[in-house]
Order: sequence, then C-alpha cells, then structure tokens
Amino acid sequence: MKKFLPFLLFLIAGNFSFAQKGPVQFSFTSERKNDSLVYLVVKAKVDTGFFLFSAKPSGADDAFVSLLNLDSNSTRLLHDSNIVASANVKSVNDEAAGSTLHGYTDSATFSYPFYINSSDSADIKGTFSWLGKKGDEFPSGEEKFDVSVHPDKISVEGKTGEDHKSKGLWGFFLIGLVTGVIAAFTPCLYPLFPVTITYFMHHFGSRKQGIKNALVYSLCIILIYGIPTTLLTMFFGDTILYRISVHPVTNLLFFTIFVVFAISFFGLFEITLPSSWATKTDKLAGKKGYTGIFFMALTLVIVSFSCTGIFAGQLLSYLSSEGISSGPIGGMFGFGTGLALPFTLLALFPSLIHSMPKSGGWLNTVKVSFAFIELGLALKFLSNVDLIYKWRLLDREIFIAIWIVLAVLLGLYLLGKIKFYHDSEIKHITITRLFFVIASFTFALYLVPGLWGAPLKALSGWLPPEYTQDFNLLNTHSTGVSVSNNQSNNSAAQPPKLFADKISAPHGLTAYFDLDEGIAAAKALHKPMMLDFTGYSCANCRKMEAEVWSDPQVLQRIRDNFVLVSLYVDEPTELPADKKYTNSKGESINTYGDKNLDYEISKFGFNAQPLYMFTDANQNPLSDIKYGYDKDIQKFINHLDGIKAKFDALDK
Repeated sequence: MKKFLPFLLFLIAGNFSFAQKGPVQFSFTSERKNDSLVYLVVKAKVDTGFFLFSAKPSGADDAFVSLLNLDSNSTRLLHDSNIVASANVKSVNDEAAGSTLHGYTDSATFSYPFYINSSDSADIKGTFSWLGKKGDEFPSGEEKFDVSVHPDKISVEGKTGEDHKSKGLWGFFLIGLVTGVIAAFTPCLYPLFPVTITYFMHHFGSRKQGIKNALVYSLCIILIYGIPTTLLTMFFGDTILYRISVHPVTNLLFFTIFVVFAISFFGLFEITLPSSWATKTDKLAGKKGYTGIFFMALTLVIVSFSCTGIFAGQLLSYLSSEGISSGPIGGMFGFGTGLALPFTLLALFPSLIHSMPKSGGWLNTVKVSFAFIELGLALKFLSNVDLIYKWRLLDREIFIAIWIVLAVLLGLYLLGKIKFYHDSEIKHITITRLFFVIASFTFALYLVPGLWGAPLKALSGWLPPEYTQDFNLLNTHSTGVSVSNNQSNNSAAQPPKLFADKISAPHGLTAYFDLDEGIAAAKALHKPMMLDFTGYSCANCRKMEAEVWSDPQVLQRIRDNFVLVSLYVDEPTELPADKKYTNSKGESINTYGDKNLDYEISKFGFNAQPLYMFTDANQNPLSDIKYGYDKDIQKFINHLDGIKAKFDALDK
C-alpha cells in the first residue's frame, strides 16, 4: 500500500495536468515600439487538428472570432482596435455554418497597441476569450493575463529623445574647425601667413627650433579661443554663453564693432591697436621663450578680430543654443584649431608659401567685398535687438531692402563701376570676378519678392519673422488657411493677452506667450499643449516655422489639435516683483525669458531651441522625445498624430 500511494498520486497529478492542457496554449508579453507605443503580444500554439478562430475579423460578416477583454484601466490605455495578426491565416468554407471561417491551424500571434509613456509603468490585465473548431464541435475557453510594462531605463535617466540627438563633442569640434579654416583665409589673416612663418623659420636659428616654436604659436591660438569658453562654462553654468550670445547689449556691441570694421575696410580709416597696447604687446612678444610666442598669438587674435569676429560670434550663438555644455567648448577649440591649421601646415611645409598668391590689388578687392558682407551680417545682430525690445525699426521688408541694396552695390563694385581709395585700375573682368558678380546680382533678385511677403525659405533663419512685415501680398489672397491671429475658432478659451500686442505666431496661428494662459486655454478647449521653446535670435526656430510649420498638413494639425504656447527664452521683460524667484541652482529669475528657460531646463532637462514638447493641461508629458530642429515634414506630422492619439486614449 505504501508503494502504491506514490504511484496513485503520480497518476492523479498526471491526469490533472492533462485535463488542464487545452487545444491551445497561450503566452502574453509586451513589446515597446517607441517612447509611447507598447504592443501586448498574444502568442498561441495550436494543437494538430484544431482550428483557432482569428482575433482579427477578415470581413464584416465574420461571426466566429476570438476576443480580447480588458479591465477598465487597461481599456483606457488601448490605442485602437487595429490588431496586428500573423499572416499565416487559413480560410475554410463551412457549409454547416454557412460562411467562410478564418483562423489558424498551427500557431498565431495577435498584437494590440497601447499608449504607455516610456517613463511610466502599467499593468495590462484582462482575459482572452478564444473560440475554435474541431470536427463538428466549437470548443471555447478563457485565458487570464496580467502583463507588467516597466519604465524604459533610457527615458528614466533623462536621455534626449531620438529626434534631438546631440552631435557630441567631436561633432561640435568639427563644426568649429570648418568655420575656423574659412575664417583663416579672410583679408585680415591671409597676409600674415608668409610674414609669420618666415619669422619663425629664420629668427630662431635652426629649422627644427623654428618648427617647434611655430607649433607652440598654433597651440596658443587654440588655447586663447578654447580656455575662456571652458572657464565661463565651468564657473557660471551651461547657460552662461547662451545668455551672453542673446543679450541685447552683446548684440548691439557686435553690430557696432562690425559696422566700424566694415567702414575701415572701405578705406575711411585704419584700425590699429592703441599705442600703449601695441607697445606693451610688442615688448612682451619680443621676449624670448614661450611667453613671447603666447603674446604674438594674442596680438594676432586681437588684430584679426575684425574678420574672424563675425564667424566666432555666429558660431558661439549657434553652439550655445544647442543645449549642450560641451557644444561651445568643443566648437571654440575647433575654431581655434581651424585658425591655427594654416600656420601649422606652412611651418611643416614652408615651400607652400611660394605657391600662395602674392598680396596685391586683388586682396584689397577681397577686403572691400568683405566689408559689404560684414555690413549685411551686422544687420542680423541689430535685428535681434530690435525684436527683443520690439522697436519695429528693422522690420522684415526694411531688412530685405537693405540687403538688396548691399548686394547690388557689391555687384557694381566687382564690375568696376564703384571705386574706393585703395583700389587698382580694372582693365578687364576676370572669369572669377564675373562669377561673383553673377552671384551678387542673383542674390539681389532672389530677395526682391520678399518685399511683398515671399517666404524666402533659404534665408528664413536670417530674416526677421514674417509678422514684422507691414504688407504681405500672400495674405490678400485666399489660401484656405486662416491668417489672422484671433480666437474665433477657440471661443471657449480666453484670447492671448501677455505680449499678444507685440508678438504674433507664424502663419496666422493663435499662440499664447505665457504658460499660465496656455494652461487655462488647454483646460477650456480640452486640448493638449504644444510647448514651443523659442527665441528672437533663434535661426533654427525661424527655419522650422518657414520650412515645416508652413506645410498645410502641419499647420492644420497645430491649429486644430493643440494649444500652441510659444515661450521665448530671451524675452527681457521684467517679471512682477511677486513672481521673481531664485531657482534650485541659486540663480535669480527676474525676467520672463529667465522664467521660460528655467522651466525648460527644470521640467525637460534641456535648454536647446527650438524644442517642442507636448503635455496635457496638468503639464503631464505626452512624449519623452525632445523634438528639435528637423526639416522632415512627414516625421513631424507623424509625431503630432502620435501625440494627439495618445492624448485621446488617455482622455477616455
């Protein structure tokens, strides 16, 4: 009896196990597709001779299907009923049922889409009611499941989304390197190449020592550009260079400097260092050893600033707006390397000096041409100040008109119709000069339609925004899109108030320029918010608005599906006294721009512009993707549709 009892228990257990095993075995798992979309994957293994009905009806008349039943919480997360079923479906004509049956005879997979943020966790619970056929019988059953979806580790750690990837330190370095090489061949630096290299080759006795000192000279140039940037970032934080680059005083200073330099290039006067500076630097540069070489490099950087400053200023502004502290550091080290690279190459291969074109009248032509270009670029700095203070002195049509005049004058100058004091006599037009003439006049003609509102997308990052244009011919014709900044279609919400009389959203969109106003509108309209972190001096913001937002499908989605909240991070208007505060880093937040930038950093961990984030009225993020500058229109449409679908799913 004692020996029989274990055997009996074994038979009972075996029979119980066999009884529990049905004709279909199921497994339930989750699979994440992106930052907000998760699939519940139902896999079924079908026994031989059994026919499992599909969970995805193949026709409207399908009477026999398997069904997914969710609890109330899981139903709220379900995207839609668009089930993805495996392709090995069989079709069987059944005379008794009087219809065609669709199902599986070996295995089946059904995937159901759920919207679950990658930073959230969720439990998908319910039952899967299956129905099958074996002979003349229609067996059925119900499988319970509870699948846990965990937060995505990358999202929890606060990494940037796939749409705003950092270029990395080396990427920024390469951008600076290319910019520096271009700046090295401006009229201020080019004549110094042979003089400097000849000095190093003949002043220090041996060629080996000359090469060594020339390399030290190049290294000093790199350090002069890179070290101040590094120190500023280390001591004052990641945003200091951005704040400096967008500050009105900085922009006014750059505008003044470049206008003065341009006038000097025209030949009105010669810019030289103050005599006291010149005496001191000459004396220090004359010292033996590395100290003298360092001050020689410093003198070069100061003297060449009239040409290199325009490149360094624009580079620093671009790198600072990327939202990465390593951007300005890597970029300015790259810029210094680009400037120093010709000196390094000429020191290693001094014979190259003899193949370089000699300075002459052509160099003065380059200098004067550069003066026209400097005047045009200087307007960008003044335009930034004009937009920040809302003076409306340099509206879009005025800006374009000045550029047209400068382009025409440059073309006439290159043709020899305009001459300056130091210009040589032009006996004939060279082919090179002719092509520059053609480019100049072509550029002027391209600008002309912009006087009447043409978008000029290729220059959208440089020109003032379209709302500053007093007359826009495009707005006088029916385009099928509203072009007035009103709240006629948003009657349930209060219209924008703060800054609405001074700033307008592009393409006639209604935008709020204050977060609290945007939240109130989102609650009233029951819509998600599109947070547009932007800036008056943000070139990529204007490009996105001109090249992506202008698409009719994008425009329709922003207008109909979202409450647009444009937060300018360089808005200088003082906050009311009771709204000023000190943030977690101990920084004083005194202006609306400071407040918007601090909100962007503290809420989303980023300080780049443009940055498009989406939340509900309670400021709960609808996506982890930090969507920045990207000219792919369809990609942006898909992103907007995904956000809207998730909002609708959560709102059920």
